[in-house]
Amino acid sequence: MAHSHHHQIVVVGAGAAGTSVAASLLRQNPQLEVAIIEPNDIHYYQPAFTLVGGGAYALSKAARPQAQTLPEKARWVRASVESIQPDSNALTLSDGRVLGYDVLVVTPGLKLNWDAVEGLRETLGRNGVCSNYDPSLAEYTWKCIQEFSGGKALFTQAPAPIKCAGAPQKIAYLAADHFNKKGLGNACELKFYAAAGALFSVPDFVPPLTQVAKRHNIGLLMNHNLIAIDGEKKEALFRFTNSQGEITDVKETFDLLHVTPPQCAPDFLQGSPLANDAGWVDVDQYTLQHVRFANVFSLGDASSLPTSKTAAAVRKQSPVAAANVLSFIKGEKLKAQYDGYTSCPVVTGYGKVMLAEFVYGGKVTPTLPLSPFKESRFYWQVKKRVLPPFYFDYMLKGKEGDIAHRPLN
Repeated sequence: MAHSHHHQIVVVGAGAAGTSVAASLLRQNPQLEVAIIEPNDIHYYQPAFTLVGGGAYALSKAARPQAQTLPEKARWVRASVESIQPDSNALTLSDGRVLGYDVLVVTPGLKLNWDAVEGLRETLGRNGVCSNYDPSLAEYTWKCIQEFSGGKALFTQAPAPIKCAGAPQKIAYLAADHFNKKGLGNACELKFYAAAGALFSVPDFVPPLTQVAKRHNIGLLMNHNLIAIDGEKKEALFRFTNSQGEITDVKETFDLLHVTPPQCAPDFLQGSPLANDAGWVDVDQYTLQHVRFANVFSLGDASSLPTSKTAAAVRKQSPVAAANVLSFIKGEKLKAQYDGYTSCPVVTGYGKVMLAEFVYGGKVTPTLPLSPFKESRFYWQVKKRVLPPFYFDYMLKGKEGDIAHRPLN
């Protein structure tokens, strides 16, 4: 296979994972030759989308030109990937070019699969159907919340894995808080429909979050998966699976519907030699090295890592990936290990956040000596004012100093 270009390191995707790893590699060794493949011109700080949808943050503040966020020494290949041929250390771009590599870092993020819900794409952004999972739609969520004057407001959570599994309930809590402040408490019915069987993946956080939902008068309906929407009729169809495995379809009317779309690996990964059966890049959960191709690494949303898909997880994965890539290039043993850390600042209302931090096995591991099970105004300020500049000006620059997280005693 003839290569149009060959690079020492090729990074696929310039989101949180790809940008931070590339920056870290070049910071530690400026002589490296790194190419980043990324078709998009704008880099978004995605954790802010919930606050945008809740009217607490401007979308413009969550966006930066891609050219400003990429490492200066990296070569930007403005294209998308069509396919990967790891047996020949090559990948094919959508424009037909073929790039060769010595080391490949796969960080393209995931695909929002809007078409997996019948009728969803046709009604997105109108008929009261909104979603914070796309920057072009988040502001419409706030418009829907502001214009809501009563009736039924539904919030859905798609089957795992999804980006930030706490996000679907965060917007439900913000909306409920807003409705209550408007005096709509008795004029609205709020329901949270989740495909999962529990409100949160880590059992320790289920009781306190259940109390938050109860305080907001949000009905919790687990094991309900959204499968179809009729936007004109304002009807949603859910598939309910009971404890015996019996399936029933449930139709519900709505005035406002916030949708979390089903999510999957990008098309070029599914069925590729790099993917596991579910389509994710099949890597060792500790070293982030591919289980079959030693010169391939992956982290972030596209990886098979058994932890939540969040920017906080990437924050801890990136230094491990960078260290192990450098060790691989030197022919040394991979020593850096990722422990599965992630965090989810669960916004429970305006000015309130419950910070869920945990590692593999669902072990709770707070960074600061504050109760992880209590709502905090301090963590609201951290989420809104501290984390966005930290992300753009520190994490994306490949800087890795951090505060250690510890198991809860």
